[in-house]
Amino acid sequence: MNPAPNIRETCNIPMAVLPIIIAPDPRLKACCEPVEQVNGEIVKLMDDLLASMYAARGIGLSAPQVGVCKRVIVVDTARREEEPKPLAMANPEIAWVSEEMVGLEEGCLSFPEHYAQVTRPARVGMRYLDRGNTIREIEADGLLARCLFHEMDHLDGVLFVDHLSLLRRGMILRKLVKMKKLEEADAV
Repeated sequence: MNPAPNIRETCNIPMAVLPIIIAPDPRLKACCEPVEQVNGEIVKLMDDLLASMYAARGIGLSAPQVGVCKRVIVVDTARREEEPKPLAMANPEIAWVSEEMVGLEEGCLSFPEHYAQVTRPARVGMRYLDRGNTIREIEADGLLARCLFHEMDHLDGVLFVDHLSLLRRGMILRKLVKMKKLEEADAV
């Protein structure tokens, strides 16, 4: 996903690209606290999450992935040739899900270069607080629904690999541990 060139121009708060936590890390398994209200601090977090997501070429990011244990997610599933369509949510809640299930390949910015088939509901209805602290509702299907489910899982300490078999999850986590050790050895 290309970075949104106009996202910085449209907000009054400077944006920061935050480091994304790579699994395994206990911070990714924590349940997040609700946001009391969307104030300047939370709007800045939303903007920083968007900047970090765009910089990492992702389509979704949650606050715990940058070490903030708050119920905040951002997504943008616009295609590269389209205008960015960022969506920032505080305290997102699932109102309903479809009975129809769809299995597709997923990845995660906290699991670089690892992908696996995950089955999720095809459609979702959600409520959330927007950047102006207003309650909104959204219905989503396709890639947006999948991305919302994925990011919502992060808020409850559930990772996409938790939807996989123990064998497949173990293989991915062992590879990431090995990658972290190699990076640490190179840094010394």
